[in-house]
Amino acid sequence: MSGERNDRLRVALIGCGAIGQRRARVVARPSAGKLVVAIDRDLARAQKVAHDAGGAAETDWQGAVRREDIDAVIVSTTHDVLAPIAIAALRNGKHVLVEKPMARTPAEAEAVVQETVASGARRRAADRRPLVLKAGFNHRHHPAVAGAYEALRRGDLGEPFFIRCRYGHGGRPGYEMEWRTAPEIAGGGELLDQGIHALDLFRWFLGDFIEGVGFAPTYFWRSGGNRGARRDEVEDNAFGLFRTAAAQVATLHVSWTQWKNLFSFEVFGRDGYAIIDGLGGSYGAERLTLGRRLPASGPPEEQRTEFSGSDASWEREWEEFLAAIREERQPLGSGHDAYEALKMVHAIYESQRKGAVVRLIPVA
Repeated sequence: MSGERNDRLRVALIGCGAIGQRRARVVARPSAGKLVVAIDRDLARAQKVAHDAGGAAETDWQGAVRREDIDAVIVSTTHDVLAPIAIAALRNGKHVLVEKPMARTPAEAEAVVQETVASGARRRAADRRPLVLKAGFNHRHHPAVAGAYEALRRGDLGEPFFIRCRYGHGGRPGYEMEWRTAPEIAGGGELLDQGIHALDLFRWFLGDFIEGVGFAPTYFWRSGGNRGARRDEVEDNAFGLFRTAAAQVATLHVSWTQWKNLFSFEVFGRDGYAIIDGLGGSYGAERLTLGRRLPASGPPEEQRTEFSGSDASWEREWEEFLAAIREERQPLGSGHDAYEALKMVHAIYESQRKGAVVRLIPVA
């Protein structure tokens, strides 16, 4: 690290909403980094974050990404400016942690990834360390998710067959008036809100998918409070079915009409299974159940672990970002991972428009 000189990454935080505030608290921990400046269109909100973290407050993100006393930029804004800010930060030689979905479309995401490659080449030519681009996929760092992944990689589940995931919440009064239901800002609805976390986990566990099919209806949360159907509505529910080249299948239902918060992620293999329930907080206690099929069948052997305490996935994700910079490697949950997950999101959108299965990888 260049601020890296004292092993404390010097950080600019752009976007001081709920997620930005959480990121700021993580950065402000001893030895975790130094928040140099917080930026938000609402100066008062930026000042609150800066005061708590010991940094300055500004409204100009373009000036922030050019500052010489900044090593890394956290982008936690609305979806419409995630990609432009990430590209500008990379172009100015900053490491970037950008919240999911990283962009609204695969084309926007590809531009971010390409800028990482181009900026990295310029830095290598100048004999400087490569840049790190990380997407905000903190779900990979929940202990139950990480435990299930390790069980799969150890071979405890045998050859994986399929994954199914249900994930959702119920919004809140006035949700239809918030930016997440504005197509030009959000780019999509529940798929880009929570669904992309599940799609990223699908790829992490099973690898790339070759085709997908799905539906993305709007049942309840009409944009701008409009109760009539509109062509530009974002989805409040989405249903997806994906298949790998090895015929492994992943099924998804994400919902803004779940009403009672839910996270359920299940992985089944030849020899056993891993079931994750809850994420802590309003989603209920985070639990991991590992089951092993007995040779004679019948009730399987099960081992259950419940993870108590506060959600530490944000701290673990930040440590992974720092480690990737230090070790000059791709981070867990990279920009490429976000790009591939966005391709899966848009496969569902395309499938709904065409009424057909969508290829994710060209036929050889």
